Amino acid sequence: MSRSRVVQAVVSLASLALLVTACGGGPDGAGGTSQAAGAPASGIPDTAAIVQGVQKDAQLNAALPDTVKQAGLHLASNLQSAPNNFYAADGKTPIGYEVDLAKAIAAKLGVPVTHQDMAFGSLITSLQSGRIDLTMAGMNDTKARQAQIDFVDYFTSGITIMIRKGNPDGITGPDTLCGKNVAVVQGTSHQKFAAEQSSKCTQAGKPAVNVTATDSDNQNQNQLRTGRVQAILNDLPSAVYISRTAGEGKFFEVVPGEPIDGGPYGIGVNKANTALRDSVQKALQALITDGTYGKILQAWGVEQGAIKEAAINGGS
Repeated sequence: MSRSRVVQAVVSLASLALLVTACGGGPDGAGGTSQAAGAPASGIPDTAAIVQGVQKDAQLNAALPDTVKQAGLHLASNLQSAPNNFYAADGKTPIGYEVDLAKAIAAKLGVPVTHQDMAFGSLITSLQSGRIDLTMAGMNDTKARQAQIDFVDYFTSGITIMIRKGNPDGITGPDTLCGKNVAVVQGTSHQKFAAEQSSKCTQAGKPAVNVTATDSDNQNQNQLRTGRVQAILNDLPSAVYISRTAGEGKFFEVVPGEPIDGGPYGIGVNKANTALRDSVQKALQALITDGTYGKILQAWGVEQGAIKEAAINGGS
């Protein structure tokens, strides 16, 4: 995840989220957001009923460490990445599909969960020091990070192709990018993939991908809207959220299919706390099996990143 190169995109998403929720949406404090009139704001789903429907598993609760049973789960995120995790219109209530998943896991375990906003670079060290119980912040589960903490995988992200609404340029996947103008953010994995795909096109005797690299995701979106480029490469959750919210969903759409060069996001757990790790894994797997997990992802429009098994340290 190229966090250092998508700061502007994250900021723009957070700002957009605030604008969307300001249309009347607000937190209900019980696992999701709801409208006073009962209808969710554009791009902000009402997931309260989904999370409230989760039933406590007594056996999983019994297996938790005593400290968690007594105080609940203390989870840290970097709350600025819609639709993963971000603030509602009140500027203080965490929302997002990761927030809903965390609440559902906590409900299955029979304990409350509190969210703390923390710099991304501080998450692992805070977990290692015992200041927090879990992290859930769009963090890729990688072998390098597995040397520091354990992960319970909950989502598969990767590169996604964003196109104009209605797909006027007929882009259906990476192979149809040949000869097209494609925008990426400078220095990201998206830029690297675009270059690799361009080479594949020319080797197959097709036109190269015309890659435009900028420092601004907003600039890329403007170019796509005006037809200067035919596609944007972005991370799956961000692309889906932009497509759902920009122009009230009338500007862009995401090409269907599995994420490109995908890898898992993981819930971080202290390596010494295997009891908590295993309890979280079993709770998440139960939510996958009973369909709650899928309903949450579908509500946020990110079901393309769904997993079938909550693996422990499944990243590479």
